[in-house]
Amino acid sequence: MANMNNEHSISGPMTVALVCYSSVFMRYALAVTPKNYLLFGCHIINFSAQLTQGYRYLNYWKYVGRSSVPIAAI
Repeated sequence: MANMNNEHSISGPMTVALVCYSSVFMRYALAVTPKNYLLFGCHIINFSAQLTQGYRYLNYWKYVGRSSVPIAAI
């Protein structure tokens, strides 16, 4: 929660990497025997959190833009 007001510090490439990582290991958690539902749950939470970060990144850098944010906030 410490990064909720600092959209300019979100790394887009790292967010994409973590979304891919979580999706791969969600699949892995269900592919092993016995199925590891705890690992699956952890990765689905991480996947959704990183998608939220990705939305915030795109909203700040691509769609709304930095012009709507006051200079003092940056």
